[in-house]
Amino acid sequence: MALHHAKPGEIVNLQPLGQALKDAKTTAIVKSKAFETVRLIVHAGMNIADHQVAGAIMLHCLEGRVKLGLTESALELSAHQWIYFEGGTIHSLTGIEESSLLFTILLD
Repeated sequence: MALHHAKPGEIVNLQPLGQALKDAKTTAIVKSKAFETVRLIVHAGMNIADHQVAGAIMLHCLEGRVKLGLTESALELSAHQWIYFEGGTIHSLTGIEESSLLFTILLD
């Protein structure tokens, strides 16, 4: 079965998942030549190990809290907060609470 990707002009609902968050999975929203966006689900205690991508990234925490590990520091990202990094930034994510984030990668 093919994944549904939003088409230009299509409205995408990003409201908090609430109780459904505990059973949610990461879902693709858009993949184009210019950018890729997913609703990233990070469950409490889940760890996404250090990695990097070539393009700039943006993380908008829609609900919950995550720890964002960076080479020399760590930050906590909570609901309604947004952060941006240049391409090549090494980072990791750890779920502090059940969390969903809007994750966007700008492609070159």
